[in-house]
Amino acid sequence: MTEKVWFITGAGGGLGYLLARDALAAGDRVVATSRTVDGLADRLSARSGSLLARPLDVTDAHAASAAHDAAVEAFGRIDILVNNAGRAQLGWFETIPEEDVRRQFEINFFGAMNVARAVLPTMRRQRSGLVVTISSVNGLVANPGGSVYSASKFALEGWMEGLAEEIAPLGIRSLIVEPGMMRTNFLDPSTARQGDVDIADYAEAVAGFRAFIKQANGAQQNDPEALAALIVAEASSPDPARRLLFGADAHEWASAKCRQLAAEIDASSARA
Repeated sequence: MTEKVWFITGAGGGLGYLLARDALAAGDRVVATSRTVDGLADRLSARSGSLLARPLDVTDAHAASAAHDAAVEAFGRIDILVNNAGRAQLGWFETIPEEDVRRQFEINFFGAMNVARAVLPTMRRQRSGLVVTISSVNGLVANPGGSVYSASKFALEGWMEGLAEEIAPLGIRSLIVEPGMMRTNFLDPSTARQGDVDIADYAEAVAGFRAFIKQANGAQQNDPEALAALIVAEASSPDPARRLLFGADAHEWASAKCRQLAAEIDASSARA
């Protein structure tokens, strides 16, 4: 079987949209989900019978199950799950209300769990599948102003590392994608959120961070089109990577983190 069925969350824009577009162009079939799918089918211009555009709020487990059922009814199987839906909750930890912290985890972490829990039984029955998790280099490296966002991505990667070992004996593979800063709307005020509690001790640092985000929005160095093409190519490979860092910044930050960890482990061993 060469034609594959993709189930993509967050396909209304950004990387998710590009993945849906490229998968369709490759001759595959796509279940494109997003909180809002108005006009999505027209924008994707899919050939007849190759696209199912389905509204989905990933924080709703029942909706995830219903979207899965609709996908299987339409196409009979799911070969590639892309857990892409996410949002950036930025700002210094103490400036972020508790409900916003929990919302970050509901979308980035528990939302991915909801969709995986819905799709994995079908992949187990097939004894095949690929789970693609769109994380971030900030799932490896945390910086000031990104503590809550990184926490959700660290959790996502820890879960997926363990889950990958659980499902591998059943023929289901896993790919964690860790991009650097990409030119999408991810940092746009319409999608990213900032802390809104004013704390004088952080005022100068927060102001500098907000200026950096404003300047970086739309000017990020990494091209999401190139990443989408790379993921589609990996999905077609008989032996896809298990982890994919994307962008010079991601490689630089991850390498620095590895050196830091190695040094700290060596220092800890010397003290033991």
